[in-house]
Amino acid sequence: MPSAGLSPRRAVQLAALSALLLLYSLQLAGALLPHTALFVAASALGLVLDLYLQHRQPGLLALLGKVRFDVVTRQLLRDMLVVVGLVRLPDVEPVEEMGVVPLLLGCYAAHFFCQGVALLVRRSRTLPIVTRNVDASALGLSAAPPRLLLRQPSRRLLRFMSPATAGLLATAVTSDREWALAGLGASLLLSVVAAGYLGTWLLPRKRLPDEARVLAWLDDWLADYRPTTGMYFSGGATSAYQANMWLDTLAALDGRPIIVLRERFMVQKIEATDVPIVCIPKVAHLMHLEHSTLKTLLHPANSGKTSQVLRIPTIKHAFTNHGESDKLSSCNPYAKAYDEVWVAGPAARERYQLADIGVDDRDVVEVGRPQLAPIEPYAGPPAPGGFTTVLYAPTWEGWTDDPGNTSVILAGENIVRGLLADPAVRLLYKPHPMTGSVDPRAGEANRRIQAMITEANSGRSGARPGPEAEAELRRRTDELDRLTSTAFRASVDEAERMMLQSRPDGGHAAAVTAAREAWEAAYWASFPTWEHQIITGPRPGIYACFNQADLLVSDVSSVVSDYLSSEKPYAVANTSGLSERDFRAGFPTVRAAAILSPSATEVPELLASVREPGRDGLAAARAVLKTHLLGPSDPPSLARFNRAALDLCAAADARNSRAAARTGSDIPGQRDDAAAGGSATVSAGTGEDAEPGPAGTGGGARPTEPSGAEDPALRA
Repeated sequence: MPSAGLSPRRAVQLAALSALLLLYSLQLAGALLPHTALFVAASALGLVLDLYLQHRQPGLLALLGKVRFDVVTRQLLRDMLVVVGLVRLPDVEPVEEMGVVPLLLGCYAAHFFCQGVALLVRRSRTLPIVTRNVDASALGLSAAPPRLLLRQPSRRLLRFMSPATAGLLATAVTSDREWALAGLGASLLLSVVAAGYLGTWLLPRKRLPDEARVLAWLDDWLADYRPTTGMYFSGGATSAYQANMWLDTLAALDGRPIIVLRERFMVQKIEATDVPIVCIPKVAHLMHLEHSTLKTLLHPANSGKTSQVLRIPTIKHAFTNHGESDKLSSCNPYAKAYDEVWVAGPAARERYQLADIGVDDRDVVEVGRPQLAPIEPYAGPPAPGGFTTVLYAPTWEGWTDDPGNTSVILAGENIVRGLLADPAVRLLYKPHPMTGSVDPRAGEANRRIQAMITEANSGRSGARPGPEAEAELRRRTDELDRLTSTAFRASVDEAERMMLQSRPDGGHAAAVTAAREAWEAAYWASFPTWEHQIITGPRPGIYACFNQADLLVSDVSSVVSDYLSSEKPYAVANTSGLSERDFRAGFPTVRAAAILSPSATEVPELLASVREPGRDGLAAARAVLKTHLLGPSDPPSLARFNRAALDLCAAADARNSRAAARTGSDIPGQRDDAAAGGSATVSAGTGEDAEPGPAGTGGGARPTEPSGAEDPALRA
């Protein structure tokens, strides 16, 4: 159950909101009494508090915005009360004679005018595409205006109106109207100058090219680069790992690789790579790929926007997924929308056949898992007298309500308790980053597990690495951060980032790989071998944890399949409610695993089998299952993957040659129909929110083949 009371964040927000309302009340009271000291103090503190909220409490400001109590309303109310106070104070010259109100209204008019100019500049700097690792110098990109002027109207209003408020309050104290006039004049001048400065970005020297010119540049770049195989990815902010795991593989393929994204923010979520990245948000612009040399697109994930690219007939599509497991999600019916489904080994092929979801077995291609190369093979049991390193890496609860998705809720605490009870165990706990995002019980159990591990560490002691180990880790961290940082100056925008990242280094990815390996070595060396670790960030990665572990405990997930490449012992928690026999029969990846019940009473025997190979009766089964899940070791997975990519490119060439041969014949092609007045695949008005047609068709029929397409020779 969730803990009673407010969280610290909510408590701070409630206190800030209460203080804001109290200060408005005191400001009103000071104005009406009138009481100069109370009035001035409440007005000044209200402005200071609002400035604090802008920097420290964006969540509270978003909530206030929803009830229409945004920054403009708050500042207008504050200024109105200041004017009321000036009217009520007996020693102050009449407001109408000072000209305060016209100047105050002029300040707000200048603010709104400046905001209008800012919107025009922002629109002019929003390009139809975003690139990275692509030379975009021909577009004449320019640096962005200051963020305060362009993208922070709330902060701009408060800061620019501060002189006006200060001047009015100074007049309330001194009865000298010159302070009010000076403050209001300064605020008015700030907004007018800011608007004029922003307007220079609308002049030819700084203005970015329009949509037509940018798209023409894209066509020219595609014609010059001549991409062959690409990766297509669309997803949310937390899903970038699904694409990042394929970067090294994509870069190693023969031909000219490219990465095609759909969400602008994703450009900076992609990790270090030398592969050109092109983000094309609108579906209408996506069709420019049809006229390029791009032949194949690889898809590591399904998304709502996948159907939009599937409608391009000149490109062949392969679904690679971002990991394989026995979960139902590994056999998504959407897979039949692709030309081919690439899997690691025979187990996944069988999984699709048993699922009976319409994926033709002839379209399933076994390519192995090229990403698993960094995983070290089994080197024997832990040394006698040393620690047994156990990696507990449970998966998350998933979007579906399938039983047994995660062990964290029902078995996690029992598993960890059993492992911590053995004094010769060092536990590495690496939960899935999305744990608790669907089921709050998983998040609560995850927090309790981490508390258990922290408490267990407090009861351990021993020698620790010297200060030189920590210094080395800091040095390696700084080096890796420098190479992987996507941080820019505060005011940078998309167009400026595109300009700064327009010339790829060529050796950047290799430098990052070397720095990451050096960081991982320094990381593990900085901790004593007896200390349990809670690993919740992206570093170290799961494969680095594999190489430290003598034993993996996990759930039915792709983590198990990947770890099996080492042939080390592993265990899977059975929280599905199935008997062990049915559990093994239903999930092939656990056939060579030790099975843990929700009570985890099997942990002591499991640890004994790891330490004494003679008690490990599953070693031979792991070797067999490894081949069944991941395919043979020879030829290497990368070679098989590359061969599959070349073959699919050849299939695209064959299809396009047949389509070209039909041009002018009695059988019109898809584009000929459109030209003749039929429904084009994408109309001129198609936008990003275009409504797709049936699943996998992208709003229209998929490219049709000749009537004999069922002939194997014509299926390519």
